[in-house]
Amino acid sequence: MRIHETIDSLRAARSGDGRVALVPTMGNLHDGHIALMTQARGSADQVIATIFVNRLQFRPGEDFEKYPRTFAADCERLEAAGVDDLFAPREAEMYPQPQAYQIEPPPEQAGILDGEFRPGHFRGVATVVMKLFQIAQPDVALFGKKDYQQLMVIRNMAREFNLPIEIVGGETVRAADGLALSSRNGYLSAAERAEAPHLFKVLTKVIEAVRAGSRDFAALEQGAVRELQASGWMTDYVALRKKLDLQLPSAHDSGLVVLAAARLGSTRLIDNLEV
Repeated sequence: MRIHETIDSLRAARSGDGRVALVPTMGNLHDGHIALMTQARGSADQVIATIFVNRLQFRPGEDFEKYPRTFAADCERLEAAGVDDLFAPREAEMYPQPQAYQIEPPPEQAGILDGEFRPGHFRGVATVVMKLFQIAQPDVALFGKKDYQQLMVIRNMAREFNLPIEIVGGETVRAADGLALSSRNGYLSAAERAEAPHLFKVLTKVIEAVRAGSRDFAALEQGAVRELQASGWMTDYVALRKKLDLQLPSAHDSGLVVLAAARLGSTRLIDNLEV
């Protein structure tokens, strides 16, 4: 695996022939990331992974400084997964000057759900992803469905800018007890880790109720919030939305997803399940 710290180096290594897949990450890789690498390997001739902790998507007071950085271990996992090239730029390489030009997703997509609780987050995500697309010029880019709203924003950005890039979502990878794998799971104490799968269980109940015919979406959401709060969670939201654009569904809509964000102690976890 070739490791590149500069844009020029990565561009020089980009294959002129065949299909190129890009898998952007912030590092501290887990099995969910590796599943994306494997999925990319099966659909492309050259797989490029990135590791870059993007300051633009962190709000003041969030965990940018303490975000886990495990570069050596990440490199071993990427090489074992068959990744051809790793782009791991320093911040000065990605942002040699203040990033005055930024991608501003529409508020109806980026100002809801996670965007309501993390203002500016999706602006930072869209901006760095657009830069990575321009740098790597992939044919396909893969993102995990665990970050469902992020995937929606990136898909819509690629479509509206007519980017010649196929955006592919990878299924959420879970621990045996149902907890969605996340780099932030490492922040959980032992007691919190034991409680964490409850989020998946609550979302499963909501999905089962919808599949059984329930259409009182507000009542399902409120019941889920109460159950989580009774177990010590601080809940930002539990929301049933349309998969296409994450807007509020009508009672007759199909193609739904339930999404949640909640805190155990100081650790914020997100998850979702499609109906």
